[in-house]
Amino acid sequence: MKYKTMTMTVVVTGTLAIVGGWAIAAQDKYTVKVPDGIAFSDFRGYEEWQAVSPSHTDGTNIMRLIVANPVMINAYKEGVPGNGKPFSEGSKIAKIEWRPKKITDPPFSVSVPDTVPGELFAVEFIEKDSKRFSDTHGWGYGTFEYNAASGTFSPATLASKPPQGHDAKCGAACHNLAAKKDYIFTEYARR
Repeated sequence: MKYKTMTMTVVVTGTLAIVGGWAIAAQDKYTVKVPDGIAFSDFRGYEEWQAVSPSHTDGTNIMRLIVANPVMINAYKEGVPGNGKPFSEGSKIAKIEWRPKKITDPPFSVSVPDTVPGELFAVEFIEKDSKRFSDTHGWGYGTFEYNAASGTFSPATLASKPPQGHDAKCGAACHNLAAKKDYIFTEYARR
């Protein structure tokens, strides 16, 4: 009986050690950072933020849900940027991006499938911090691509589409087109 108990203890301990090793080896996304720029950890809890708006980019076949932290949501509700005021310091947006997929399961008809988020593609972050990002109109940018095979995130690179440099400026050139709206494209969608 003691031999069976000891054997079971060894098996359970070994199994826990293996599973624990896997957990340690798994990436903590909050450790990933764009060199000299945005860190994933600056956006901890973004998964629970309120939606600003969905977005679908046909050219890159990307479906996005754009969410914002409470600071930015409050600014939107006060009419920013349409009222001519800028977003408050500490405003943050996360763009969660997926490849779209069609579902044909009931209640949807096979002849008219619904499009829903498929595989996670990337997460983009934008943060207003005028001191830290003074050379990009107060906004910092970071894109983190998701690798489904490994379940990990990594900063976008110059090989990405669109190409992204390894700094907080990676989105600044694009967002210059929205200068009149405090460099933010997405409006708060009516509810």
